[in-house]
Amino acid sequence: MSLTATSRKSPAGLIRSFGMLIIAAGILMVIAGAATWFTVSSQLADEKITVSADADSFAGNKIDGPLTAYAEAKVIEKHALAASGGKTYAELAKEDPKREVVMTGSFLRSSLFTSVVSFGVAAMATGLGVLVALIGYALLLVGKHLTPASGAAPGAA
Repeated sequence: MSLTATSRKSPAGLIRSFGMLIIAAGILMVIAGAATWFTVSSQLADEKITVSADADSFAGNKIDGPLTAYAEAKVIEKHALAASGGKTYAELAKEDPKREVVMTGSFLRSSLFTSVVSFGVAAMATGLGVLVALIGYALLLVGKHLTPASGAAPGAA
């Protein structure tokens, strides 16, 4: 059984179909990025943490975004280094009682930095989703203006 010219999609139709698929992928990326951003923000807000009063910026603000999380991570580092006399966890002797304080500070900073990275990935996914959707829209326009193989007028297929 052979395919006839009428049963095959025209190049214009294929481009439009591909454009719609690309738009759908872009929309999905925007939704996933936004959902990630709001989930991380909500989880941070649920912890009811505020930026320490001695922070360089955002002091007293609720931690629910990348900037406040980063500001608090920097303060925790400052406090841990002050408690240890300027030494990091790896530099302290295993028997040093300050090591546990510095270790806890490191864990808290890591958690906050993980949320900062999550916000960055969410923003990137959202931005790329918009870009991908725009590329899909451009493909739809290109497909709409191509002359179908059957000789019909542009946009008639």
